[in-house]
Amino acid sequence: MLRRFPSGRFPSARFSSRRFPSGGFVPALLLAALLSGCGAGASPSQEAGATASGAPKTTAAASGAPAVQVTPVTAALTVTDPAGKQVTLTKKPERVVCLTGLCDDMLVELGLTPAATTTPKLLARPDYLGAAAGRVPVIPGSFGGEDVAKIAEQRPDLVIGLAGVHDQLRTAVEKFAPLWVVEVKSYEDSVGYLRALARLTDRGAQQAGAELRFRTKLAEGTATAKARKLDGTTVLAMYGGSSVGVNTTDDVLGDFMSEFFSYPWPSKGGGFETAQAYSVEEILAKAPDVIFIQSFTFGPDSKTVTETLKDNPVWKRVPAVANDRAFEVQPELWASGRGTRAFGIILDEALAKVAG
Repeated sequence: MLRRFPSGRFPSARFSSRRFPSGGFVPALLLAALLSGCGAGASPSQEAGATASGAPKTTAAASGAPAVQVTPVTAALTVTDPAGKQVTLTKKPERVVCLTGLCDDMLVELGLTPAATTTPKLLARPDYLGAAAGRVPVIPGSFGGEDVAKIAEQRPDLVIGLAGVHDQLRTAVEKFAPLWVVEVKSYEDSVGYLRALARLTDRGAQQAGAELRFRTKLAEGTATAKARKLDGTTVLAMYGGSSVGVNTTDDVLGDFMSEFFSYPWPSKGGGFETAQAYSVEEILAKAPDVIFIQSFTFGPDSKTVTETLKDNPVWKRVPAVANDRAFEVQPELWASGRGTRAFGIILDEALAKVAG
């Protein structure tokens, strides 16, 4: 059952990447704040879409998928955070410090490089910056308690963090740079934030290209899942460290998976400790055909979820496990990546594994 979690990176529960303090478990109050979000401000997709202009870009998707059209945004210097707070810059930001993986994802999609990051393993993927990520400084400190002095040393024009977590740094950070907090509840929010950051950086052409690729991938993925009858395959995305949990349909990753596959994993309600806490017996009862596992390991003595459960007789009976279709996936991508690039890569990986 889901109880406590080790330090390190943890899967998104309808929010973007997070990194917990080292040397301990995550405080329940912090997790509750992350899950509840920061308010119901204007959605990023609504805000960016309302001011979009320029020549639409269209692509013909694969057979069975509808054509996709997107519109480049125009430059602006004001965005709105999830609580409805406006963030206004005095100039186009050239140095952006990322305290959440969504920020890194957006910058890479726009052809830019973070001034500094807290998700270096995500950036180091070959489908992000690859070896060039080694030149991006890493901000030290715990999640929500990053070293503000180190952030200031990067001379940022903008700092992007996670709503409900990095708001507490606002007073300190805004002495030298604006702080924009983000919150992802669905992949449409990811698109909206991409459009909003493109407005700030005047990268409408790059935004349109990235959004077009993403929306085309979604359309083709849906068509592929239907044509190959993958949408009837029962899939599970789960995570674990010292305990295990399920990415439910009330979670951004679980919701995304449900767009393409059979995904019978609703939130169990209640607080964080129960919402995603499925026992191995409950997993067996739903008989997933394919499982994607995000294991959080820390040090040489840490074990993956697969290693931890390998001798569990109930786990062995789960169809995905019995048929060698329980796959360990990279947590830096599946748990930290909440941008359009990450979702596209996750979809490619999921479709390939389910089809295989």
